[in-house]
Formats: sequence, C-alpha cells, structure tokens
Amino acid sequence: MIKVGVVGGTGYTGVELLRLLAQHPEVELKAITSRGEAGLPVADMFPSLRRRVDLKFVDPQSADLGNCDVVFFATPNGIAMKQAAELVAAGVKVIDLAADFRISDVAEWQKWYGMEHACPELVAEAVYGLPEVNRAAVRQARVVANPGCYPTAVQLGFLPLVEAGVIELDSLVADTKSGVSGAGRKAETHILFSESADNFQAYGVAGHRHLPEIRQGLSRFAGGAPVGLTFVPHLTPMIRGIHATLYGRLKKDVKDVDLQALFEERFAGEAFVDVMPKGSHPSTRSVRSANMCRIAVHRPQGGDVVVVLSVIDNLVKGAAGQAVQNMNILFDLPETTGLSQIPVMP
Repeated sequence: MIKVGVVGGTGYTGVELLRLLAQHPEVELKAITSRGEAGLPVADMFPSLRRRVDLKFVDPQSADLGNCDVVFFATPNGIAMKQAAELVAAGVKVIDLAADFRISDVAEWQKWYGMEHACPELVAEAVYGLPEVNRAAVRQARVVANPGCYPTAVQLGFLPLVEAGVIELDSLVADTKSGVSGAGRKAETHILFSESADNFQAYGVAGHRHLPEIRQGLSRFAGGAPVGLTFVPHLTPMIRGIHATLYGRLKKDVKDVDLQALFEERFAGEAFVDVMPKGSHPSTRSVRSANMCRIAVHRPQGGDVVVVLSVIDNLVKGAAGQAVQNMNILFDLPETTGLSQIPVMP
C-alpha cells in the first residue's frame, strides 16, 4: 500500500483529493493536515466522507509526513515550497497541486505570484505533471508540479496542432470559462451565490497567473519556439467545469491536413482524453466528477481557422484527479487505478 499524506485537506481541491484517494485500492491515508481544524474528524467537516475516511485533521507540525511515501499539497500558493525540500530529503515524493513548481523561470514565477520563492533549487528538477506529455519524466520524479485547471484544458486542446507544427504560433487564442469552485472554498464577494448566479463575466484580461504556465507548455510542445497567446478566462454560474474554446490559424502549406485524424492519432491510447466524433460539441456536464478531457476539433466553413473545444472538470482532471494519475505513474500503477469513475449526470 502507498502511504499518503495530504497537506491542506479543507478546500475543494483537498476534499476532492480525499474522495479519490479513499476509493483507491492501493492507498492508505496516513495524515490529513489543517492548522485551523486540527483535532476535528474529517468526516465532520465533509459528511460525504463518512465511513470512508476515519482520520482527524492534524496540525502540520505534528503530522508524521516524513514516513509517508507521497505527500500531496492541496494548499494555497507559497506553502509547498517551504516544506518540500525536507520531505524530499527524507525520501518522500511530493505532488504539489498549487503553482509553486510549475514555472521553470523563478523570476517569472515571482513576478506573477508576488512573493520570493523559498525553494528555487527544487524548481529546476520538478517535473511538470501533464501525463499525456511528460509521463516518462514523471515516473522518475521526486517533485511533481501538478498543472493548473485552465492550463490542462488549454494545453491538451492545442497539443496535437502545436506538436505537428500545423498552426501559426504568434496568434493563438484561448477563450475559457470556469465554474465557481475554481475560485476555492473561501468567502469572497464575487463568488457569493447572489453575485455569481445568473451572471457571466470575464476577468484577468490584462494578465492571469495561468498565462505564463500555458505559454511555457505550448513553447515546449513547439520545441522551444516563442508562442503568442491571448488568454481570457470567464466566471460562469456553475459549480464545476472548464470549457476552453481555442483558436489557431493553419499554416499556408498545410491546408489539406486531416485535423480529426491528427487528434485521434495523438491521443490514441490515452485513457483520460476523449477525442469526440467530427462535428461534436462537448459539454462540461459530460466530464463532471471524472478525470476526463473531452475534445472536439472544428474547421468552420473549411477555412484556415481551427477551433478546438476542450472540456474538463476543474477539480478532477484539472486538479485532484490528475494528481492521483501522477501518483499512479510514480508508483508504477496503471494510470486508471482509482480513477475509473463515470461522469455524474444530470
């Protein structure tokens, strides 16, 4: 059994991670930390976990995380970087669901996240945990930087086009929408029911923290070439889900490319990417509570603009589910272990 610790188990990502780990046949939960809720039974805060998780929250200082095989950080940005080095030195694998190790340029990270990085030495060796691209590196990693939710949907949607070199890289557009749970489990005015329900609003147009992460990934797919990306996120009146509508312009010398075949071939054998039939329009509901990305590719009116529709559950494939997928890779388990949940309908 894999001995697992979870740092920060009280947020939406944390409880989603616990839901998945509690169902995992190879996992033994050893510690779930919370400074504010230490001593409280986890199931008292989250009744959905009654009879599945019998642990109490423990203070991080008293948690025996050094005896775990892997520790997940489901914490705000800036927490994992302060604790990861000690765990790694003790032989513990670290999977960070926040952004502390996602961006390889530390100065760039500090600019976007507004704080000094406490552990730059681990940034260089951390593996970006997008399994469909980096599974071989993840298998050997000590620190896995779990991708963000928007970056997962956007990068998977653009991946076949950028890898194959069939679209212009200077004018990509990602028009994305997220459910309110993406803002976290905290009290803020803009995510109150009366503010977010019956409403639709863009935000972060001038610059969003996920922009450098997405650009970094797309550039890597392109062999290091610079990428021009316009990324506009929106808040939608739903709890879960991300819908990314992606636009790219075909290069003049590849007008006859079979886009459907390109996507089907790139993701053949990928358990958690579903390339839908030609002409499809995937919905966020079709992936609700499952570790799945559904993708459809379009070429409106046979022109030179490609439109990709990419949907995920922001808490699962966009966070906790992808983290468990990375854990499975780290411990040489089938990637689908503990992740075979069918999406919830309606």
